[in-house]
Amino acid sequence: MRTRRSRILIAAATAVAAALAVALTLALTVTTYDHTSPRAARAAASGSVAGSVDCRKAKCVALSFDGGPSPTTPKLLDILKQDGLHATFFVQGRGHISKYPDILRRIAAEGQEIGNHTWTHPRLTDLDEADARAELTRTQDAIERITGTRPVLMRPPEGRTNRKVAKVCKELGLAQVLWSVTAKDYETTDSALITQRVLDQTHRDGIILLHDLHKGTVPAVPGIITALEQRGYTIVTVSQLLAPATPQPGMVYRP
Repeated sequence: MRTRRSRILIAAATAVAAALAVALTLALTVTTYDHTSPRAARAAASGSVAGSVDCRKAKCVALSFDGGPSPTTPKLLDILKQDGLHATFFVQGRGHISKYPDILRRIAAEGQEIGNHTWTHPRLTDLDEADARAELTRTQDAIERITGTRPVLMRPPEGRTNRKVAKVCKELGLAQVLWSVTAKDYETTDSALITQRVLDQTHRDGIILLHDLHKGTVPAVPGIITALEQRGYTIVTVSQLLAPATPQPGMVYRP
């Protein structure tokens, strides 16, 4: 009887120890950071909205593009200009800003919103603070040098963020912007498929992620715009989606 009881106690103790080990592992690995949705940010803000679109009333969706500027970007700008629309461009440094500064100037001149997408597109969560800060600061400096304006928005590559990244962004005056819609346009050149993926995922107050550097993306944009407008959506920038709230440095905005 004693032997059996001892075995039961040992088994119970082992189970408790295992559970504690799992809990400790989760506590050490789960990343927490301040985040909110565009809708919640608007609800917590007061005041009027500058401009003609108030996403508290309109059925809004934000359109954003990562990874440019690229040779395909001017055609995209032509499309947006023709439709009288503005989007948010999260631009990248090496091979993009550094190679196509005139396109970046045009993005700014036409009133498109510009955000920071790092210099070399690393996973910021894999870097130490100093290197993460350097990636963002170098891009900030280049954008300001070319356009005269320093961004207040950034998008972490692959959407990878944590408390360390949030801390660096807060120090640099950058709010983090994730997304709710992705066409995975980096894996296909099929414009019709890209369009369908966007339409299947889009809901009010969402943020669409596309990449203007991929072959199938820009040809898909006119159809995406037409279909969204037919469904009653107003296409806006990220900052318009948040208004009257203003982007808070370090905060993660995700629909």
